[in-house]
Amino acid sequence: MSQTDLAETDVRFTLNGRPASAQVEPRTSLADCLREDLLATGTHVGCEQGVCGACTVFVDGRPTRSCITLASACEGAEVRTVEGFAEDALMARIRDAFKRHHGLQCGFCTPGMLTTAYDIVRRLPDADEARIRRELSGNLCRCTGYAGIVAAVQDVLANEPPAAEVVPLPQRRRLLPRDEQAAALALPGARPDAASSDAPAAGSFDFDEAALAGGVMLSRSVRVAASADKVWAVLSDLSAVAETIPGASLDGVDAEGVASGKVTVALGPIKAAFRGRARPVYDHEDRSGRVVGEGRDGLSRSSLRGALTFRLAEAADGEADGETSFLAIDMVYTLKGPLQQFGRPALVEEVADRLLQDTVEAIVARAGGADAPSPARRELNGLALLAAVAKALFGRLFRRW
Repeated sequence: MSQTDLAETDVRFTLNGRPASAQVEPRTSLADCLREDLLATGTHVGCEQGVCGACTVFVDGRPTRSCITLASACEGAEVRTVEGFAEDALMARIRDAFKRHHGLQCGFCTPGMLTTAYDIVRRLPDADEARIRRELSGNLCRCTGYAGIVAAVQDVLANEPPAAEVVPLPQRRRLLPRDEQAAALALPGARPDAASSDAPAAGSFDFDEAALAGGVMLSRSVRVAASADKVWAVLSDLSAVAETIPGASLDGVDAEGVASGKVTVALGPIKAAFRGRARPVYDHEDRSGRVVGEGRDGLSRSSLRGALTFRLAEAADGEADGETSFLAIDMVYTLKGPLQQFGRPALVEEVADRLLQDTVEAIVARAGGADAPSPARRELNGLALLAAVAKALFGRLFRRW
């Protein structure tokens, strides 16, 4: 079965004391969900077979190999990763002991090793060296030889040992038979009939404005050498606007005015095709509008949400020649998943700003009647885009000097 043949479903659990949710495929591991969808990258992935222990996290108080645990099996669970121990007094003592006893070198196994050490100290306050080594046997380290790690756990137990906190383990989650698993995947939230994993869901389009909180904001304000009537004729035509967005294609608009389509961005070997839906709202009298939308790249499982507000104004009295207007555009977006981790935030912002600039320029050209090829009808030039981004970044850097 290909990746695009797999339906996705929503999974919700508590991550480090806070509600978390993600849209995952049935085969998505908890480790991939934590790292790629929820950006809890402190969880490391090594063997992906449950052998090395680098990915160990707590699920409902039980040390768990997140690489062989399905994310969908953690619905309603309490998940705690190494980030969740930042303010924990016991973990602070363990970290300090690891530092003093040189219990780490490259650090790749350390998150899982710390999690397991926390479980040992909490559950076995009287453990001797042999028991500690036996408990640590499921966590592999290629650097230290384990001596420093064992000494660190012994140190914590020997010096002001914490009171024995034997936490009752919750009932293990029952694995469903195959036929029941199939039925579970058909519960509300799954999309078994979707043609692909990145296809938009059918039905009403409910956009969560709260998802844009803390997003990146960009603005453009340009003088347009075309009348307000001509520019508005482009802005109020969703098909025309789609043709001005680099890499965009419009599939259609449903009876509720919700558009579906795809935006493809290629930067060298990195290529993402965000397929999703958008809803435009126009105020023809005020010549303003707003478009909200969201999309998902099925290959990288990255998601993009955004809102674009625009307003067109007549030229000032001094320029009231009938062929001049002003266009103001504000955009806010959030990007989640592996693509957010690909580059520095400044680089991502520059790429988005460049795309917004190219779109505005294409709208202006179309309103002015320019006969130029549409950016949507050609492959987005990743090298040219990267060159423009690098130029802008260096320009900002030298301006600071």
